[in-house]
Amino acid sequence: MTTQQSSRFSISEVLKAMGLVFGDIGTSPIYTLSVIFLLTPPTPENVLGILSLVFWTLIVLVTVEYTFLAMSLSSKGEGGIIVLKEILTSTLKSGRSIAFATFLGYLGVSLLMGDGVITPAISILSAVEGLELIPGLGHIDTNTIIVITIVITILLFSFQFKGTDKVASSFGPIMVLWFGALFLSGFVSIVNTPGILGAVSPHHAIEFFMNNGLTGFFVLSEVILCATGGEAIYADMGHLGRDPIRHAWYFVFVALVMNYFGQGAYVLRLGEGHDEKLNILFSMIKSQAEFLYIPFLILTLLATIIASQAMISAVFSLVYQGIRTYIFPLMRVKYTSSHLKSQIYIGAVNWGLLIAVIFMIILFKESQNLAAAYGLAVTATMTISTFFMIWIFSKHSDMVKTIVSILVIIVNVGFLFAVFSKIPHGGYWSIIIALVPFITIKIWSMGNKAVHRSFRSLPIDTYLESFNQIYNTGKQLPGTALFFAKDLHMIPPYMVHCTIRGSIIYEQNILISVATMDKPFGVQKLFVPEITEGLSGLEIQVGYMERLDIPQVLKEVDIDAKVMFYGVDDIQTKKPFLKLFSFIKKISSNFVQFLELPYQKLHGVITKIEI
Repeated sequence: MTTQQSSRFSISEVLKAMGLVFGDIGTSPIYTLSVIFLLTPPTPENVLGILSLVFWTLIVLVTVEYTFLAMSLSSKGEGGIIVLKEILTSTLKSGRSIAFATFLGYLGVSLLMGDGVITPAISILSAVEGLELIPGLGHIDTNTIIVITIVITILLFSFQFKGTDKVASSFGPIMVLWFGALFLSGFVSIVNTPGILGAVSPHHAIEFFMNNGLTGFFVLSEVILCATGGEAIYADMGHLGRDPIRHAWYFVFVALVMNYFGQGAYVLRLGEGHDEKLNILFSMIKSQAEFLYIPFLILTLLATIIASQAMISAVFSLVYQGIRTYIFPLMRVKYTSSHLKSQIYIGAVNWGLLIAVIFMIILFKESQNLAAAYGLAVTATMTISTFFMIWIFSKHSDMVKTIVSILVIIVNVGFLFAVFSKIPHGGYWSIIIALVPFITIKIWSMGNKAVHRSFRSLPIDTYLESFNQIYNTGKQLPGTALFFAKDLHMIPPYMVHCTIRGSIIYEQNILISVATMDKPFGVQKLFVPEITEGLSGLEIQVGYMERLDIPQVLKEVDIDAKVMFYGVDDIQTKKPFLKLFSFIKKISSNFVQFLELPYQKLHGVITKIEI
């Protein structure tokens, strides 16, 4: 590859990163400072102090935590909190330590999904609120803004099933325009008040705390809004690669800082008498170039839609990883791209998210109110991720990164304590939303363990004695039959029922086991040609983010099945949580629907399980 080709490839990947990774953090300037100055008088000292806090938050919680520490850890190039958990648990030996790490991983996943509800709500709502400043349009009442926001949200979620593969190529250029607009508008404002650049010095942040005391500490609960979306830098590493994301972040960081400082300069020029509910970014743009306000508003709306799209895709990816690691129920998954593994659609998740987002919009009505619920899930997830990193780096005896991680988690914990103040003011909704996936994970995990304990599987040695007797009678059915099992050493009850009690034995019988590996991608096949005469085995090991195509795997190992048998559990229980587990199992997709097996060859066999 020539240098010119390499450069083009690099620029192309950086453009993709701009569109797919930085939407959430890139749209934070729409509301962050507006919300902060609702709580804090915009005195010159306070403005400089808050800008200093924003600057150093972006340095510590995004640049250091994610682009330096987190991105140095990966599994086959993949990142994210589930990957961190898998990396950590692979180094642990104690059962208690593994259980504790797993619990934190579940909590982190649940909080991220809670964030997936709030991000589209606050992003789109804040953009639509900009309609109020369109010259000559006059006042637009809150209900109209809510209706417009809900319509846009419904349209966004309604098109998810088509996938974003075809339109994703436009995300990058749109976000480059967005960040360019942020940079330019911030630069123009700073030119008029260059002294604002002094906020880079951390002493302004320290003075802010000294002057405002406990009130200043609680302002951190709003400052964290500037870093929301930082976790996407690490979570999307596998889709785009470490270097393109890092290079894109340099540009994004400069654009964000320039815009925040420009907004701060604008606030200084306005003085303390301005309308508290004023949207600083929109007002600054309108004051600079009124004729460009409507184009900027359209660009804002596009940027917030892209930010919401990125979060929706991230939730799909999280749920898919959860399904493959057996912490979520099976759900129908549609693959919307033939060449991008990350492009998937999960209908149940999509419509569940839509209902939750609309509920949040109606409940909070204004983006500034919604900001009261925003930040808790993000900060808690960041803290859990950093804790995992400290644990991993200490296990690897990397003292430099361990020390840096400890310093980062101290900052994280400070923000976490500050956002606890949001709980009475709407922050509890973050917890309520996160509880839905968390409780689902716990019920599903505990239910599967209870079923496994009650599952009367037969050791293969015992099974073979009966199998051989029936097979040797010569009364086999013509063709090949497949039987799905958890592993090749234990025969599931439904197979015993079919082959031994029902004498349904084919000329060739193949036991198939599908196991999930502790790495994101890869498919490994182990074919055992003859366990005994007439019975073979195939073990398929697959990465937890891999798309598994069973018919293709069978084709690769030259297996042409006439019929496929699988077990259907009929759970009988008196325990409430197991009744709930049984209900979730009944309404969720089954093994066949998830793996997209050919229906014409399938036979489900019901097994009654008493727990």
